[in-house]
Amino acid sequence: MGQYLLMPNIAPLSPGDPRSLGGMDLLGRLGEGGQGVVYLATDPSGTRVAIKWLRSDQAADQVSIGRFLREVEVAQQVAPFCTAAVLGTGVELGRPYIVSEFIDGPSLHQVVQQDGPRTGTTLHRLAIGTATALAAIHQAGIVHRDFKPANVIIGADGPRVIDFGIARALDATSTLSSMPVGTPSYMPPEQVMGHQVGPAADLFSWGGTMVYAASGNAPFGSDTMPAVINRVLNRPPELTGLDGTLLEVVAACLDKDPARRPTAEQVIIRLLQRPVPRSGILAQGSAAAIPAESRPAHSAPNPAASWPAHSAPNPAASRPVHSAPNPAASWPAPAAYPAQPPMAAHAGQPRPAPAAKGRTLLVMGAAVGCALLLLAGVMTVNHLNRTTVAAPRTSPTPTTPTPTPTTPAPAPASTVPAKGTPLRVPGGSITIYEHESDPITLTSYEVYDEKGKEWVDYARRNLTGAFVKYPRNKESLVSPDGRYLATRGKNYSADDFDFIEITDRRSGGEVTIETVRSPLQSTIRSWSKDGSKILLNIEEKTGDEWYYVGFGIVDVATSEPEIVMVRDKQVQETAFGWDSEENGVVNVYGGKNQGLRFYAPTGKVVREAPGIGTLASGTMDMFSPSGRTFVTDCPGGGDGDHCLWNSATGKRVRAFTSPCDKVLGWYDETHLYCWEQDDASRDEVQVVDFKGKLVRKLIDIGDDVDYSPIYTLDVPSGS
Repeated sequence: MGQYLLMPNIAPLSPGDPRSLGGMDLLGRLGEGGQGVVYLATDPSGTRVAIKWLRSDQAADQVSIGRFLREVEVAQQVAPFCTAAVLGTGVELGRPYIVSEFIDGPSLHQVVQQDGPRTGTTLHRLAIGTATALAAIHQAGIVHRDFKPANVIIGADGPRVIDFGIARALDATSTLSSMPVGTPSYMPPEQVMGHQVGPAADLFSWGGTMVYAASGNAPFGSDTMPAVINRVLNRPPELTGLDGTLLEVVAACLDKDPARRPTAEQVIIRLLQRPVPRSGILAQGSAAAIPAESRPAHSAPNPAASWPAHSAPNPAASRPVHSAPNPAASWPAPAAYPAQPPMAAHAGQPRPAPAAKGRTLLVMGAAVGCALLLLAGVMTVNHLNRTTVAAPRTSPTPTTPTPTPTTPAPAPASTVPAKGTPLRVPGGSITIYEHESDPITLTSYEVYDEKGKEWVDYARRNLTGAFVKYPRNKESLVSPDGRYLATRGKNYSADDFDFIEITDRRSGGEVTIETVRSPLQSTIRSWSKDGSKILLNIEEKTGDEWYYVGFGIVDVATSEPEIVMVRDKQVQETAFGWDSEENGVVNVYGGKNQGLRFYAPTGKVVREAPGIGTLASGTMDMFSPSGRTFVTDCPGGGDGDHCLWNSATGKRVRAFTSPCDKVLGWYDETHLYCWEQDDASRDEVQVVDFKGKLVRKLIDIGDDVDYSPIYTLDVPSGS
């Protein structure tokens, strides 16, 4: 690339530009975008840095400021290799700025314009290096959302990805505004249409960027916006300049259905396995990195036919056929790669200075070595990185043996901490009180928005992290170990199916699971304690009321739902819940002798426990942590009368009265937690013992806040 590798285009400062920011001298302009101007500067030590300063016309807009500063949070979560590291932030004249590592090189857009399209080993290195950067971004739980040639900097040590200005966390399902953001020529169909986007969107943009690198043209043109958008949605891409494996990979990434695009990790694996013919030093580098006896044979089928990689409601195509071959059958086994040190061990180490000679070899080493290092972690990624969209399966009704009731072993009682640490949470006048030894954790909640006349969903980033607002979700539920987030959106898919989405927060993998067709809906009831299953309730609206007409059990390992329609009028007013051993489900049936009905996973009734009373509205956990006991409102009792029952025999073992308005669930084996109205202006969630004594405040809620908390029974990670 000649001289263009040495210095990016630097424009002189304009008359309105400051001469310094935060004590750093400005040397010139590196670029300008919708958020602000990027300057080249020197810090007090003489090191060159890049400073991005928010535009003056956005300084009073809190949304713009929040979006601008979100770039810092996002970039700091990404491993520093293959990206520009954030060094600090500050405020000047009331406008925030971001200081980042200066990558000494032009953008890919500039290089292609000035030096022509990339070919051969240069193009292949670029593909591996940028795919590796995307894999690192996705493993940090981030979607870039504006990957394009202008955001790829060609540095002396390889390509780096910059500008996380409109990126978002993978577990955030809302867009940043009601309008799609990004660059239309490289934007995937789901983003153009304003739908939820995930890592698959970045792979579409990556494919378009590779087309530009190879040809000098965007795959869907770059003329008028309506024309470009029409081609993105309806026309195949132009793939001039590509051939061999790279052509196959890019074609798969530009699939209009996000569910059929490969992940960044799969792209890296394929490109490292199948270098382009006579790829010279890249092939030598790959061969040196992988022992000959361990290198897999290059016989994988067409990736477009075997990469069920990402999943999302598809805005541009009909419902996918659920018969894609097993991706594990067409990809090299993890054992074929040499062991590498964990990625985290290298994340904070300084990048070695480039040597004065041998730049071509150094760039190759950065791209291939970075990719191999990343793949060492990829090989342990959970199955959710190979996602498919699963259609519901209607369960047959085989002869099911009636299980013999057993009495689970009781869990040991615990001492409730006398006081928790207060924490204000978003959504209104809400304070939660947590202690590190609590056996339950508040992981999500809903707050009613009077103005919008709807419930607004909040969920935790992890078991101890901050709560995030999900305005496009109906509900969210965190798994007991904090690893998975299950969500349900407010809208049906393009083919009128209700669906849930599961995000693996370790790997960044996402799966979308279609459940029932409109007008039915599938609400998320609860996770199993081991995090292997999710229980759904199938609801149907009659008049102004929703009724429970069945249930669904989602196996997280296979990402498939078993939908069982019950349609029993005796149980349609109460939600289905797990039974004591979480092998089947239960519901309360009506009539004069109200009782508990146990169902096998097929929907067959296996036994009943009559005369147990009613469940309090909103009860999350009917059974104790051990499954030995369940709780109800006592039959014929008044407010605050609670009955405990033996799960195996259905016999009552205890009754007591408390100040609680209604029970919400089990704190531990010997305590419940419940709603309790403290006075006319506050509501509280309290822990209550079996003598009816309130022993610990968990939540304090203002009277003007309608609030629905969801607690998770803590399970150690990996259990």
